Amino acid sequence: MISLPRSPVTNLLLFLFLGLSILAPPSRAQLQLHVPATKLQAVEGGEVVLPAWYTLQGEVSSAQPREMPFVMWFFQLKEENEEQVLAYINGATTSKRGVSLVYSMPSRNVSLRLEGLQEKDSGPYSCSVNVQDKEGTSRGNSIKTLELNVLVPPAPPSCHLLGVPRVGANVTLSCQSPRSKPAAQYQWDRQLPSFQTFFAPGLDIIRGSLSLTNLSSSMSGVYVCKAHNEVGTAQCNVTLEVSTGPGAAVVAGAVVGTVVGLGLLAGLVLLYHRRGKALEELANDIKEDAIAPRTLPWAKSSDTISRNGTLSSVTSARALRPPHGPPRPGALTPTPSLSSRVLPSPKLPTTDGGHPQAVSPIPGGVSSSALGRMGAVPVMVPAQSQAGSLV
Repeated sequence: MISLPRSPVTNLLLFLFLGLSILAPPSRAQLQLHVPATKLQAVEGGEVVLPAWYTLQGEVSSAQPREMPFVMWFFQLKEENEEQVLAYINGATTSKRGVSLVYSMPSRNVSLRLEGLQEKDSGPYSCSVNVQDKEGTSRGNSIKTLELNVLVPPAPPSCHLLGVPRVGANVTLSCQSPRSKPAAQYQWDRQLPSFQTFFAPGLDIIRGSLSLTNLSSSMSGVYVCKAHNEVGTAQCNVTLEVSTGPGAAVVAGAVVGTVVGLGLLAGLVLLYHRRGKALEELANDIKEDAIAPRTLPWAKSSDTISRNGTLSSVTSARALRPPHGPPRPGALTPTPSLSSRVLPSPKLPTTDGGHPQAVSPIPGGVSSSALGRMGAVPVMVPAQSQAGSLV
């Protein structure tokens, strides 16, 4: 037995349909519903006919009396619920969109046509028939069920290249269809420059991947993937160009190496600049902290004193050294200090039997007090006798 559908109107119609068969007195003829196949397949987007017809067994004569069939088609949903898709009662037909009877009623052929199929239309369909004669006598009733499976051809797949196609490398060609019922299988072929078909183990017909190892320039070309199942085929292609230049990893490594090298060079230049600046600041600090050398009040002279303690010369050797050449115009002639000037020997007055008197040589008429303020050192000149010897 079938479960009642959820719609109140459908429940009422089914109740009347079953009530007529119960209340009417049985006849000698028995109704038998026929379906040639219990499982059917169709393609999404197309149409299908669910075949069904009935016969009356035990008829007395070949002449068929006027019959009044009552026909209902149901689609079984999940959780054992049913949905009415078509009903023919008392000469009136009600149906869902895209659903109709193949033959005009009344007819013993009660086949159902479904148009604009979708995958969700897959499932069991039940047909229930109740026949009465013109006198309202039930001729019998029967129910049959058919299974419909709506197939989906593969949707256009997408092709991808995984890896870097250079000589000696390995790549993988990937192909996958987003929708297919049943699941699609895959085949890879190379079309250009020469046709080639690939097989396992390089080809995975379930996942749609093709592995190409140890690439060479001759393996370049157009690769076509075909996704197919029992109701359709779709394809995509990818162009493989095997290059002989360095790979992307090598180029990336060279770029990274260049950037790192420039960074190190910039760091060395900055370090050298900072070190030179530090040395310069250290030299400036040393110059500021150093003590200036003391300046002698007078220039050193090469005065020589004889071993016997007598003054032989008070003339400066630098003052007595003749110049190497004539003085240049505008050149300054160095002036010897007072201590290195040649002092003229004073003429000592000679007296008979008397002691000589010391005369203070004051060149240029400068007083002794002025010379003292200028830092001059007084020199004692010994007296000279008449014989010219020092006393």
